Amino acid sequence: MTLQRPAAEILERLGDLRAADAPTHGGRVLSYVYDSGIAELDELAAEAARMVQPVNGLDPTTFSSVAVMEREVLGFAKKVLHGDDDVVGTVTSGGTESCLLAVKTARDYWRKSNSGKPRLLAPTTAHAAFQKAAHYFDLELDMVPVDPEGAVRAADLESKMGPDVALVVVSAPCYPFASLDPITEVAAAASAKGISCHVDACIGGWVLPWLETGPWDFAVSGVTSVSADLHKFGYSPKGASVLLQRDRDRQRSQFFATTNWPGYPVVNSTMLGSKGAGPLAASWAIIQALGERGYSKLAASCASSTDALHRVIDGIEGLRVVGRPVGPLLSVAMDSTVPDDRRVDPHHWADAVRTRGFLLQLQPAIIQSNGVRLPRTTHLTITPVTESVLDELSGALESAAEEVRGVAPIDGGQVLAALPIDLTSMPAGAHLDSATALQLLGGIGLGSGGGALPEKMAPLIALIEALPHELSERLLTELLARLSEPVDLPAQ
Repeated sequence: MTLQRPAAEILERLGDLRAADAPTHGGRVLSYVYDSGIAELDELAAEAARMVQPVNGLDPTTFSSVAVMEREVLGFAKKVLHGDDDVVGTVTSGGTESCLLAVKTARDYWRKSNSGKPRLLAPTTAHAAFQKAAHYFDLELDMVPVDPEGAVRAADLESKMGPDVALVVVSAPCYPFASLDPITEVAAAASAKGISCHVDACIGGWVLPWLETGPWDFAVSGVTSVSADLHKFGYSPKGASVLLQRDRDRQRSQFFATTNWPGYPVVNSTMLGSKGAGPLAASWAIIQALGERGYSKLAASCASSTDALHRVIDGIEGLRVVGRPVGPLLSVAMDSTVPDDRRVDPHHWADAVRTRGFLLQLQPAIIQSNGVRLPRTTHLTITPVTESVLDELSGALESAAEEVRGVAPIDGGQVLAALPIDLTSMPAGAHLDSATALQLLGGIGLGSGGGALPEKMAPLIALIEALPHELSERLLTELLARLSEPVDLPAQ
């Protein structure tokens, strides 16, 4: 059969599309991507994925390679996360699925001896995936406030542990501020009350084992499950993660199984049925190529670069690193102890750094349920390749701070007042139809031209801070949904 369009032409267009993406290699993007800096590793992963391209991970009894690779990946993960013979697990499609399955398992396990609606207990800083899990699986979400530096007190979590709690979540570390939650104390309290305790190590699980952090994984009594993303500091292509659980009988609550239909028996350990084996094969190959020694060296590079950038930021008047970060993450806020004309707004700073070729991640301020405000920050994820651009990046951070020092933070209220439409008078976001939401986006300069975002993100984040959560969430949903509206293929 003759192809409708030559392969070379198709790939050329794909190359053009990729050219518009943020760079995935070279240390220019300090979030979302995790570059080992080892080209040979990328080639190995790509070839491993290509070899299993037609394989369906749905049925490891038909494709036995899937079972072998999953067992070996889980065996390595269990070893580095200090699991014993009672620890078993699953390779998932990413951190969100691992977190969802951890919550689903705990909910179903809780239901074996309880009735009513269970509660999910977590610090404010727990990943948003747990909010999604509570929404999907109908648990009451109980978010415990943290202090302004992102740290939660074990006593505050323990005081909320009751018989209706199906799961308490702690992070190693949390993403927004890189704080390591008091896992030993929380897990002990949860165990004493018969409550499951999940450690979300999606971002730290493949780097913290080779750093000096103290116990936080299955070495801690009372920890019942741990999630750790292979596609982060495991350096696998998206999407791959592991969810390890203590106790086989407990872990079986994770599964969905049915023979009550006229087709083949369906037994799924994950949310997905049919699934590609590529990320699993790539992860399996990378683990063998690196081994513990290789991961240790890459972790040391991350730690060295993180320490160096921490010192750079400490030396920038008007900025400060939030809290006591653990692992290769930093959260940077304005230093309000210096005079106004010497302060640096972290969002203006991130926008200025972007013009110098590096993308940092802006994080909005939020008000917690107890009224304590968490500051607006800028997030940096440091990877092994950061070492190769450390001098250039450091210079960009310093010169960008000089450029915006003394520039007042954007007041979200003033942004709202300057808009051609009064967003504060809008109904709750859930009641907006798509046409009205698009109209509102147009009123603030978004939603047109393929949904392109503005060059400067600080005003948008300030607007998000100022709007009610329901409204900002509805508008952002519309903005993202418009990015994937159907269009015709280019004419041949």
